[in-house]
Amino acid sequence: MRNGIQDRFGMALSTSSAAAADTLDEGMDRLLSQNHGPDLKFQEAIELDEGFALAHGCLAYWYQQRALPEEAKKTMVRAQGLTSGITRRERQLIEAISLWIFGRGSDSIALIKEHLSEFPQERLLLRLAHRLYMLGCSGAGSPNFPPEYLSLLQSVEAHCTEDWAFWAEYAFAHHETGQLDIAMELAQRSLDMNPSNAVACHSMTHVHFERGDASSGEDFLSSWLQGFDAPASSYVHLSWHLALFEMAQGKYQETLDRYEKYIRPSVIANSMAALNDSASLLWRLQIYSDVPSPKPWDEVLKIAVPAAQGPGAAFRDAHAALAFAGSGDYEAMGQITSRLQDSAEEGDSFAKEVILPLIQGIEAFAEENYTESVRLMEPVFPQLVRIGGSHAQREVFEDTMLEAYIRAEQFEKAEAMLYSRLNQRESVRDTFWLGRVQSGQGQSAEADSSLSRAAQRWSGADPDTPEIRALNKQRAAKVDGRG
Repeated sequence: MRNGIQDRFGMALSTSSAAAADTLDEGMDRLLSQNHGPDLKFQEAIELDEGFALAHGCLAYWYQQRALPEEAKKTMVRAQGLTSGITRRERQLIEAISLWIFGRGSDSIALIKEHLSEFPQERLLLRLAHRLYMLGCSGAGSPNFPPEYLSLLQSVEAHCTEDWAFWAEYAFAHHETGQLDIAMELAQRSLDMNPSNAVACHSMTHVHFERGDASSGEDFLSSWLQGFDAPASSYVHLSWHLALFEMAQGKYQETLDRYEKYIRPSVIANSMAALNDSASLLWRLQIYSDVPSPKPWDEVLKIAVPAAQGPGAAFRDAHAALAFAGSGDYEAMGQITSRLQDSAEEGDSFAKEVILPLIQGIEAFAEENYTESVRLMEPVFPQLVRIGGSHAQREVFEDTMLEAYIRAEQFEKAEAMLYSRLNQRESVRDTFWLGRVQSGQGQSAEADSSLSRAAQRWSGADPDTPEIRALNKQRAAKVDGRG
């Protein structure tokens, strides 16, 4: 039942209720800006028109992104049962969401591309494409992400110039392909149109991260978050970014406090949605300091368990492996590696070439077998992008590889990796690591210079944290002539 009702972009909606259509639009805005209550608006639209298939489809989308797969599947079945007589556009939109929910990410991407060629303003599918690429297309892995996603956005740009949600997505694709100045401009354009848009804020945050400007990043993000009125679930990832900015400046206590208040799994009721941020932050704290994690792994392990028990996105599996390795749960690690070995033996080249050796390398690192860790992980890195995630998220695996090089005393490889990173952006930690590498190679003057620069730039850091103590100990050894 169309009755001439359209969304704000002039596309027909199959509902007899103008109020339901308006409510769906409001829910979509909340979803795409990551603000409070899109599900409440989708449910309200359904109450206004029980037969509104697209409202059910959008609610299913919301459940899936909140890591509630059973609710998502149930709601999607309801949506698909209402598709008779609706527009082809709406039916295809619902089908693309359904393919994602039921684990067919690659098929969903294919349908999204086909759909956008005819309906370029389908903003929810641009967001879904982003999610699918970020998750490694539900396990298939894209060897050409993020350029492939940027190309998809470029193909619809001419039709989306009035859409703040598009500019936010476009910003993301640009910073992930190294075009930082353009990304900042696009993100600002989106924020000018919708100041409460967390996706644009997220992209600005990534630009600060990629520039190595932790102080400015902290200032921007902490200020923006003060005006962000959203539930805890929307704060988690941005708070994780803020914690990385704090950690980069040596503000460990602030990092730990932020984890407790905004990031740990209990913040969002131990949902799977918290796994990636929690596991990567605790693992970073552990490997940077070479001491056990200052926070317990129990909550993170609880939500990582499904990765040991059944298939899922590669990005999830990689972060679950950090939790299993970091906590010493080698039984769960054995389960996940066994599952992936079976997949590899059955012909899954992605499991064989990427995710299985990455996870085995993480396990070897936790067992202090650093040479074996390097052997396993090194071939993965030219195609690490296939696991999905942003560069900021994948950096935890880069850092693990780098630390494995150093502990295995493969200093030349570590040095090459560090210079490559430092040529792209400033990093106090990388400067400290470079000093460690130079010391290991017997380059006394160079090591002293690097360690001194790191100490100077970490002058405001918490003095009693293990990483700062390690830096001071290494500097003292140089002074005493023992390094």
